[in-house]
Amino acid sequence: MGCHPALEQWEDAATSDHGQVLTWWRRQPHAVLLPTGRAFDVLEVPAHLGLRVLGAARLHAGVVGPGRGQVRGPVAVTPTGRWMLLVRPGDPLRPELDESLDVVRHGAGSWIPAPPTRLPEGPVRWAASPEETRWRLPDSYAVQGMLVDALGAVRLPRQTSTLRRAA
Repeated sequence: MGCHPALEQWEDAATSDHGQVLTWWRRQPHAVLLPTGRAFDVLEVPAHLGLRVLGAARLHAGVVGPGRGQVRGPVAVTPTGRWMLLVRPGDPLRPELDESLDVVRHGAGSWIPAPPTRLPEGPVRWAASPEETRWRLPDSYAVQGMLVDALGAVRLPRQTSTLRRAA
């Protein structure tokens, strides 16, 4: 059930050959799965973290200027509310994120469903398309830093901020 590779040895069979993909598609439409760990990795997070990171990345781009300190990249969203932030490959998770159940890193040997893949719950869509981000991938550690900040903001007890205001 759900989205998974149609072939057992999917890494060996994966192709960008247009003719082969058309042949497979004629037999039966499939989900579009992108292998991670080669051209990009993915940081998968729940919607509340994805929204915070995307908002911070847009703000950062406006302050720093286009092309400098690039932290904004393509973002795909599943119908169940998981956000998939595409980043440059190779970096492991920062220690602050390694034990977080909210953050999953997809690297070598993994894959993600790409828009317009239709899952049982609905279609996968782009929150920030590759075209919108000019096909640039942000630095993984820069995005992870934004996730650490977002997790800290989410976990900050409300009473602490109230006490600070009262003091």
